[in-house]
Amino acid sequence: MALFSVKDVSKTYSNYKALDRVSIEVEKGEVFGLLGPNGAGKTTLIRIINQITAPDEGEIFFMGEKLRAEHVQMIGYLPEERGLYKKMKVGDQAIYLAELKGLKKAEAKKRLEFWFEKFEISSWWDKKVEELSKGMQQKVQFITTILHEPKLLIFDEPFSGFDPINANLLKQEILSLKEKGATIIFSTHNMESVEEICDSIALINKSKKILDGKVTEIKQRFNENLYEIIIPSSFNIEEIKMEGVEIRAITPKQLTQELVLKIDNEQKADFISRIISKTNLISYRELLPSMNQIFINAVSKQ
Repeated sequence: MALFSVKDVSKTYSNYKALDRVSIEVEKGEVFGLLGPNGAGKTTLIRIINQITAPDEGEIFFMGEKLRAEHVQMIGYLPEERGLYKKMKVGDQAIYLAELKGLKKAEAKKRLEFWFEKFEISSWWDKKVEELSKGMQQKVQFITTILHEPKLLIFDEPFSGFDPINANLLKQEILSLKEKGATIIFSTHNMESVEEICDSIALINKSKKILDGKVTEIKQRFNENLYEIIIPSSFNIEEIKMEGVEIRAITPKQLTQELVLKIDNEQKADFISRIISKTNLISYRELLPSMNQIFINAVSKQ
């Protein structure tokens, strides 16, 4: 079931086409990756979803209804460019932002105290935002984004400004939110994060959607029938050469050798049987393309 959908949305600024008939569908409870190079149109689409700007054409639906102004209360948005007031105290600002999203002050304070303790930032409550590092400010803004438990969360480059430890902390919190049923749009350039977090993706380039689907299905779609096998280093690979099997790489180790092979599907079973009959097959696995490879290939071909 789609919680959120965009139907043939277009947006033009002067003579620049930022979005050209883009459609996406985000299912309830999934993490949806919104991907694309700089200038592709991702930020424009996010601004339209948040009703910061309006589309020239197309429709947007939220929970089965056309997107309306009051739906903003049900959306949490963490922008790439942070927007905290530098001179304001952290705690006061967090409560203020929570109240803007409809929480009562007492309930906001209760929830904030829980999250500040969880993120080990309780001592920052009375500090001014300008006293915090970029990563610390990011933690505060992440908390204020999720505090009102919105139906849809939008994270735009959420790991920007974080060291690896805190980036991993945030990643685990995003996965935890997903497990609790949150629906998330996740915009990033970090393809490793996409593989770890996203269920589905849409790739936008030059204002058009050029690829979408479940991550597992896309990886299979771009599958090149590559496999890695590991066999003893003493074995002569000439003995296992056969038609339909192309050796792409050989990596000698002290006791083993790793082979990357392109194998026709109809030859796969015969080839594995051939290896097992002649030597010890230490390991065998399919090499699916990474999302980073798929991203580069799809964009470069357009």
